[in-house]
Amino acid sequence: MKYFKFNIAFVAIALSALAAVVSFETRTGRGQTQLPKNESRAKATSLKTNDGDKPTARNTTNSSGFASAAAQNAILRNDLTWIFGGKQQRGWYLYTTLIGRLLKTEADASSPAFAEALAKWQERSALKPTGVLEEESLSAMISEWQSSRLKNRLYAQPDQLFTAPPSDFYDPARLENLRQVERDTYSAYKRMLAAAIADPSLGLSHTSGSELAPTEKYLKIVSAFRPREYQEQLRRQSPKAGSAGLAVNSPHFTGRALDLYVGGDPVDTKDSNRAIQVQTAVYRWLVRNAERFGFRPYYYEPWHWEYAGTEGSRQ
Repeated sequence: MKYFKFNIAFVAIALSALAAVVSFETRTGRGQTQLPKNESRAKATSLKTNDGDKPTARNTTNSSGFASAAAQNAILRNDLTWIFGGKQQRGWYLYTTLIGRLLKTEADASSPAFAEALAKWQERSALKPTGVLEEESLSAMISEWQSSRLKNRLYAQPDQLFTAPPSDFYDPARLENLRQVERDTYSAYKRMLAAAIADPSLGLSHTSGSELAPTEKYLKIVSAFRPREYQEQLRRQSPKAGSAGLAVNSPHFTGRALDLYVGGDPVDTKDSNRAIQVQTAVYRWLVRNAERFGFRPYYYEPWHWEYAGTEGSRQ
């Protein structure tokens, strides 16, 4: 009888243990923590960056995000509405070369690679890294470009100016007092010109290592130093130019601003004309190389470059 009771107790204990195991398996799915039904695990994929960095692991959600950003950029490139110089602007397609230089990418502006490069720049600039070039990001880019321009706009003194020869000018008949250039600026211009002439991809006609041929128009000076009286005369002739056109305190007063011929109508700010200029090989070369010689762009005017000095000697 005792033996029978002992067996009954043993069986009861065994059944209880078995029930506990079944309950545990049911709750945990074979001992692994289950995700809630509304969550999923993104599969990691490897993406190469445009600048040749090692592939970085990103999940598929981020990858699809860059594709979506690229689609938005394809629209905003032509349709974003913003204001500059008191005038409504449309799109940022005129500045894609400058933007690519800033982002350190040559990817097409409607590509995921461009959106990814933009997101990295946005993050470095304390902006939300969406990869979408909307108004806030464009404004930050403009601020960065503008901040690299001339800081010191003191009116040039006669002993600071050099009268350049007519052969350096787009219009060789330009009056002598309008052919003056600040001395350091002129030296930097000639060095930059020699580098451009030496680049076979530009095919510039020249007579020597740093002299353009009389028939060559590209990179010749359209305008340099402007006396105040001459600037005021230009303003009277173009009263609707606005602050995006003819500045009251023009950097041309310093003799350090050069308008260079880069194609199209030399200094016409119409979008259709600037669209021609920003596509020329010469303009693209300037965007890539002018900084080496101390020149910074005025983003709104493809022809306008200011000598702010090389690193360590910037004014």
